[in-house]
Amino acid sequence: MKKHIPNAITCLNLFAGCLALYFAFEGQLVYTAYLVGVAAVFDFLDGMVARVLKAYSEIGKQLDSLADMVSFGVVPGTIMFVLLQRADAEVLGIPAYIVAFFGFLITIFSALRLAKFNIDTRQTTSFIGLPTPACTLFVASLPLILRYGDLIHYEIILNPLVLLVLTVLLSFLLVAELPLFALKFTNLTWQDNSVRFIFLGLSVILVALLKFAAIPLIIVLYILLSIIKKTSQSS
Repeated sequence: MKKHIPNAITCLNLFAGCLALYFAFEGQLVYTAYLVGVAAVFDFLDGMVARVLKAYSEIGKQLDSLADMVSFGVVPGTIMFVLLQRADAEVLGIPAYIVAFFGFLITIFSALRLAKFNIDTRQTTSFIGLPTPACTLFVASLPLILRYGDLIHYEIILNPLVLLVLTVLLSFLLVAELPLFALKFTNLTWQDNSVRFIFLGLSVILVALLKFAAIPLIIVLYILLSIIKKTSQSS
């Protein structure tokens, strides 16, 4: 019985992603963003429960990727599509209704990222390229910043050029040969986890100060600390 518990949690991740998609196509992006957060919690829990119960299985690995493809692949592409629709402006002579479809580049590169992860033996204890949940949390934070931010946030986020640059940049980071640390603690010593502790501490401070606007900065911080960690190990 216990071997099915992680898979059941993975299915909850998938269900949250399906609900997020529904609200995205209804234009209710704030609800979509909250459901992305729910999906991320379930995505974290399924792996943790599998480790605790020692309930690993090949079907669990494949199911996790399929669920992630919806919650952290199709959903962020759809959010970006809807945001570009709301921006409703042509870019470089490309009609606005076509510009919106560029948002699904994130979906395509998320699929490439997940396929690469499944066969890349280098990513057992760390990541190479931006994980799809991190990318999705970045994208999902945009509607929350729009909802709870000010006019400056609104004008910046709903600028079609800004959205397109973010789309291309995030798509690139998903498949880039960029080593990133994982938030997996094998022990609680400072020597082995200093970067993780610094990241978590700074993230808490950013959230306390900036609330939802902290999320994109936390993703940037994650990338920068990973680069610093890699550079210090190489020197």
